[in-house]
Amino acid sequence: MSEYLKPTPWDSRNFPLDTFQLTEYSEAALQAAADVEGHFTVKVDPLADKALLHKYGFYYADTLMEPYCYRNKFLEEEAGDVTFHENYDAADILTIAEEAFQGGRYHRDFHVPNEMADLRYRNWVKDLIDQELILAYKQDGRVKGFFAYQEENVLLLAMHKDIRGQGFAKPFTAACVKEQFERTGREQLVTSISPSNPASLNVFIGLGFRLRAGKDIYHKVNGSFY
Repeated sequence: MSEYLKPTPWDSRNFPLDTFQLTEYSEAALQAAADVEGHFTVKVDPLADKALLHKYGFYYADTLMEPYCYRNKFLEEEAGDVTFHENYDAADILTIAEEAFQGGRYHRDFHVPNEMADLRYRNWVKDLIDQELILAYKQDGRVKGFFAYQEENVLLLAMHKDIRGQGFAKPFTAACVKEQFERTGREQLVTSISPSNPASLNVFIGLGFRLRAGKDIYHKVNGSFY
């Protein structure tokens, strides 16, 4: 396999095609993907010239912003009275995840069937459960939310539909961030959010996070998902 094509087995297990991430944005890398069957991802500076991407059949999928926050800038007082649990039923977490994550880049990729995109995110959450990277939030003994983290990375968080739309997003997110700072001892946390999710971006910014330059995500498919 070319030095420019990095296999992504955590994605390919969900699809009938092999999946790859390009190691750089260059004509040589794009050319390496030209004659290989599979689904390809490349991350590009938003200000980069996109002409080569169009020349080689890549199409826009998403943009990922990178909110970050230093511990001394985090507005800890926004955190709600939330207790997290390491013991939970995995099925409860998966139920919330399947309902909450419908706007990812694979769902927005018109080549990828929605059921395969659903499978991709479901398996990702299963991996996080297996790696013990998820903490659950419970109300009256029932799981009503969760978040996943690894070192300085806020990986994902979600609330049950029963408690969304009630002004709880900010205190819940703040509680997650506070918990991660305390558990990891890190001085800085970082996450990634699509601009297509302005509500989430606004919550993090309202807690003291700032934005670094993001990356545009482009996809290409050689082959068929059917």
